[in-house]
Amino acid sequence: MKTSFGVTKDGKAVSLYTLKNTHGVKASVTDFGATLVSLIVPDKNGKPLDVVLGYDDVGTYEERGTIAYFGAIIGRVGNRIKGAKFTLNGETFTLTDNYNGCTLHGGRDQYNIRVWDVVEADEKHVSFLLVSPDGDQGFPGEAKITVTYTLTDDNSLEIHYHGTVDKDTPVAMTHHSYFNLSGHDSGDVLKHLLWINADTFCEIDDMSIPTGKMVDVTGTPLDFTTPKEVGADLFNDCESLKLAGGYDHNYAINGSGFRPVASLCSKESGITMEVQTDLPGMQFYSANLTTEPGKGGVTYQPHCAICLETQYFPDSVNQTYFESPIVKAGKSFDSVTAYKFNTSAGE
Repeated sequence: MKTSFGVTKDGKAVSLYTLKNTHGVKASVTDFGATLVSLIVPDKNGKPLDVVLGYDDVGTYEERGTIAYFGAIIGRVGNRIKGAKFTLNGETFTLTDNYNGCTLHGGRDQYNIRVWDVVEADEKHVSFLLVSPDGDQGFPGEAKITVTYTLTDDNSLEIHYHGTVDKDTPVAMTHHSYFNLSGHDSGDVLKHLLWINADTFCEIDDMSIPTGKMVDVTGTPLDFTTPKEVGADLFNDCESLKLAGGYDHNYAINGSGFRPVASLCSKESGITMEVQTDLPGMQFYSANLTTEPGKGGVTYQPHCAICLETQYFPDSVNQTYFESPIVKAGKSFDSVTAYKFNTSAGE
């Protein structure tokens, strides 16, 4: 179903596309940024809950979309790039900086504040297209990027990234939804149970840039190899958490190929979400933000949701010991991340 979502400042009409399945799950996505605006999942009593944070209209996304990146598609390269530059094939590329001299989530003029073209849409999927020209944000080469959201009848919201490039260039896209499985307006997620399929995480410096050292999670507050509450160690006085102001760390996901990388559960609603991806890493962010106005007049507070951003490692364009996100000229990139919901937990 297609409905109006408002008009941008420069007069472009923006639409909202609502996907639905046979179990009462609904996902609403806008062509402004290919952004996930709402995700309705029935709780253990059958009550529909919106489990992602967001805004009510395109005007607010346009004004505030790069503050918290609610529901955003991030590109051309997600997360942080040290010094807003990298070297490829002997040439140094200077990027737009937007984070204390570094590049965060693509730099300036981010993908999530642009209107994407709609390639096709029905009640089960919608495909968006963005052509990112040579030199866009400082990156070399034209990238033709398609992002497809598909809602399946096994309650999985799949995000498929695909595209081609005409020059060697990094492509490391991610999705930036904030999840609260008790409902976006229900308060903090400190009691949510989280499991992460990772034995190590990236050590960071005071700018949250990886140092290159991988740290074993064993015996640290960053150990989620056994499910535990998000808030159990959140306020621990360890260096890793102090540097990031909470959880904001890249985990090296165990295994390879398309696999489970994390699960999140609200005992209150009975909803469980499993995250699956074919990417090597995942950023766990505990929404260490200041207050932010949200949907329905709600004011979002710190730790009111968490992000589980599947990705290449931060600054992997500069750190050769990380898996490379470089796509060769004339080649394609292809990746899938899925968020699968179990609505019967807790019955």
